[in-house]
Amino acid sequence: MGPDFIDPGHHSKIAGKTSVNLDSWMLTRSYNQKLFAQNSKGMDVAVVEGVMGLFDGYDALSETGSSAQMAKWLGLPVLLIVSAKGKARSAAAIVKGFETFDPKLNLAGVVFSQTGSKRHYEYLKDAVEQNCKTPCLGFMPKNEKIVMPERHLGLMTADELAISPEVLSILVSMVQEHIDMDDLMEKLPVFEPWKDPAAPLVSHKRSLPVIAVARDKAFCFYYQDNIDSLKKAGARIVTFSPLTEDELPDGIDGIYLGGGYPEIFAKTLSAKTGLMARIKELSLAGMPIYGECGGFMYLCTRISGMDREESHEMTGCFGFSTQMSKRLRSLGYREITLTEDTIIGKKGAVIRGHEFHYSSLKDEGNERDKGCEDPVVKDVYHVTSRAGQDISLKGFQRDKTLGSYLHVHFGSNPGCAQTFVENCTNFRQIRLNSIEPIPEQSENKEHHGCKRA
Repeated sequence: MGPDFIDPGHHSKIAGKTSVNLDSWMLTRSYNQKLFAQNSKGMDVAVVEGVMGLFDGYDALSETGSSAQMAKWLGLPVLLIVSAKGKARSAAAIVKGFETFDPKLNLAGVVFSQTGSKRHYEYLKDAVEQNCKTPCLGFMPKNEKIVMPERHLGLMTADELAISPEVLSILVSMVQEHIDMDDLMEKLPVFEPWKDPAAPLVSHKRSLPVIAVARDKAFCFYYQDNIDSLKKAGARIVTFSPLTEDELPDGIDGIYLGGGYPEIFAKTLSAKTGLMARIKELSLAGMPIYGECGGFMYLCTRISGMDREESHEMTGCFGFSTQMSKRLRSLGYREITLTEDTIIGKKGAVIRGHEFHYSSLKDEGNERDKGCEDPVVKDVYHVTSRAGQDISLKGFQRDKTLGSYLHVHFGSNPGCAQTFVENCTNFRQIRLNSIEPIPEQSENKEHHGCKRA
């Protein structure tokens, strides 16, 4: 649970089923319950990974935003994972504290991680059984082969990190040999079958719009529910790779550029001049294009590295450059109120999301290209923090191209996906019916679709 993108990616790869984000601030209680029920339907077991410590949330005085709160919302028992590193009998005090801190919470058991040996685990188990009610269900021994590498935004992503058959075999063996899965399964509740209420019918009087979603190592941060919401609103989703492909998919009516690591792959991205020129060409033609965080950086003029010496040009849809930093520039939950009509909502709509980036923005005067129309770029977001304080974060809209550092969750406002799809549908009608049709894939490979001033 929480706003993280990386953990769900690894879960999806291991489980063979796409993981979704549950979040008690961006999404309501009922929405979280619906998401869990829909995605656990037909499954034998559902696993929810907690965020931070069990009782850690938005403040020190309430359970709001915590894993404990989500467990109670969903009616799930908690499997407590306690690090055994450097611990012996004191582990029992930790377990005792967790089981008495909130009597309404159901602890299914405890598993110790980072144990030194089976004898070490037996020591821990004896201490817990003497002092606590929570059963010990096993342990995961220390193993240097399953340590995961990290970088400035956290762990390496599932798209970059290939989990070898050897590592997967080690993980499976550790669970089979050291955790009492039979006992754990007996403690799990039985799910009530999910009854999906009658969903509003999507009108298909007009042909379905096609939205191209960037998906590769550079652009891999998406809330799966955002993609699912676009489909439910009537869109057909196709994927493409700005890293490896030279052209956009044919017949598209909108583009969604998620977050990720464009700064890591900036050199390769910048070499795809024809693709970038086409994106800017479609932006100027009024195609709905939505970019968030890394996707927004890709829509800007260039990305500069931390050393400030290396710089790579991007699509140029917005006249800003982005500068990488060694320190975190911003982190936290955000609430936006739209100050203008946008491609993801009407004026006054309230949407929630999360901000996390190491780069900053530099205005380059909107870099008017010779011979190219340069519409006014508007700031269309009024942003506040979770606590209601004003935040300087902006949302930039240029005609039908919208970009921001913010990752929004469409589930926080049901109108988001519908509005985006409606904008793409309108563009599709213009594209199909225009006397002067939108230009097809251009043979011109000059950067940004026109010569630089």
